[in-house]
Amino acid sequence: MNPADLSAALLTIVTGIAGRRGSTRTLTIDDVLLERPRNREHGDWASNIAMKLAKSLEVNPRELAEEIAAEAAKLDGVASVDVAGPGFINITLDAAAAGALAKTIVEQGEAYGRGDLYKGVTINLEFVSANPTGPIHIGGVRWAAVGDSLARIFQAEGGLVTREYYFNDHGAQIDRFARSLLASYLAEPTPDDGYAGMYISDIAARVIALYPGDLSKVPRDEQQEVFRSVGVELMFGDIKASLHEFGVDFDVYFHENDLHESGAVEHAIDRLRELGHIFEADGATWFRATSFGDDKDRVVIKSDGEAGYISGDLAYYLNKRERGFERNLIMLGADHHGYVKRLMAMTAAFGDEPYVNLEVLIGQLVNLVRHGEPLRMSKRAGTVVTLEDLVEAVGVDAGRYALVRSSIDSQVDIDLDVWGRRTNDNPVFYVQYAHARTHSVACNAASSGVDRSAFDASLLQHETESILLGTLAEFPRVVRQAAELREPHRVARYAEELAGAYHRWYDNCRVTPLGDESVEDVHRTRLWLNDAVGQVLRNALALLRVSAPERM
Repeated sequence: MNPADLSAALLTIVTGIAGRRGSTRTLTIDDVLLERPRNREHGDWASNIAMKLAKSLEVNPRELAEEIAAEAAKLDGVASVDVAGPGFINITLDAAAAGALAKTIVEQGEAYGRGDLYKGVTINLEFVSANPTGPIHIGGVRWAAVGDSLARIFQAEGGLVTREYYFNDHGAQIDRFARSLLASYLAEPTPDDGYAGMYISDIAARVIALYPGDLSKVPRDEQQEVFRSVGVELMFGDIKASLHEFGVDFDVYFHENDLHESGAVEHAIDRLRELGHIFEADGATWFRATSFGDDKDRVVIKSDGEAGYISGDLAYYLNKRERGFERNLIMLGADHHGYVKRLMAMTAAFGDEPYVNLEVLIGQLVNLVRHGEPLRMSKRAGTVVTLEDLVEAVGVDAGRYALVRSSIDSQVDIDLDVWGRRTNDNPVFYVQYAHARTHSVACNAASSGVDRSAFDASLLQHETESILLGTLAEFPRVVRQAAELREPHRVARYAEELAGAYHRWYDNCRVTPLGDESVEDVHRTRLWLNDAVGQVLRNALALLRVSAPERM
């Protein structure tokens, strides 16, 4: 019996009891989700459903728990049910029911852990979106790893995900970039508000190499336009290549400039005007954002006819909704908290539900540390630490895992000395080594004549087997929670927990017989369990786009 089967059985029991007590409340499987007790003596699974329902049923929680427990104890595969404290229900499965999960996992393969939380839901996930004015700095790299992992987790829960990169090619930063390239070409000092670093001279040289004529004979303003148009494309090509090497590719690259040139801004203003949320004052066009909880009304078109900052946001959001995306997530850096109110006001003004049709995730800072000291300068960018710096130091797998492993709400210090080691204090090595060990065990089993021709779940009786099976059973719930809470770090931490449980099992239970011992069904059954662990580790690492090597 797996957790899903047990939850479904409990739902039937609780629905019946609630109905007999006169309740008209509709219960769902989410009401009876199970948790693993921290103390293994409390059983395999625990539920607090009695405490959740007691008030609405006007009954004592413990009394309700005893009623539920009496019926749950009759379920096939349940060894015992106990009630603890004010109404916790602790359930212990018999060995055969618990061990059957190993065979189920192997048979389901890559499908194990997948769910239907977002089945058929169209999701637009916008992340990284670094300005095409320089290499991706380490903050953007965090979003690359987190965003791509979150997209994979949404897809595992049935979501129809589009990864989107918002190409910010409209505004003053592009002018500064072009002037910086031109200054490099002319051997002039970098403009005060410009960009510095080796990459500027590299891009400038590539622009010159691509220019079909003699750029020195072109007027300065035309030179700058050449560096703007060609330089931006080259820089963005480098960004795409770096992300691809990091395992991140996008379905859509959306150009901000298109919003202003296609009439999308005017279209968004017209829509809001029809809804009564646009007004004119002081020669400018305003969005009445205060009607929807913002601190102040926002200028959409300035008195000089130039577009206000929020104009692009209005047009871009409406464009996404008209492309059919039900849920739109934007990942922003730590300095963007002030944007959330205005974006939610915009969402409400269009008649949508804030924090549902549009969500904003704010990530905290990332620091790279080497020899106990923070890295502050890049070899190439000069002023910031970049994606290339991280990959050069620890590689793609460790880099991605390190960035995903912590909650986005927390600042991360990545110790390059630790993440570059091939030792168990490096979390990604610890998990990958566990996977490689499952492969090695399977190979040794084959050479010893142990195969999966028999399976007797009742033979998996060792304490470490019970813990390992319980950990394996948690994977679908972890994936669902990671999707629901937008927390891919839960998958990484789970993988480490599973690796630890596997290593302890390996130290205590043999898959291959010793010496002249004959091959028995316990060995064959343990091979199923070994292979189930390997499958789940692969599934978890795949969600993070981290490799699962067979040898280390």
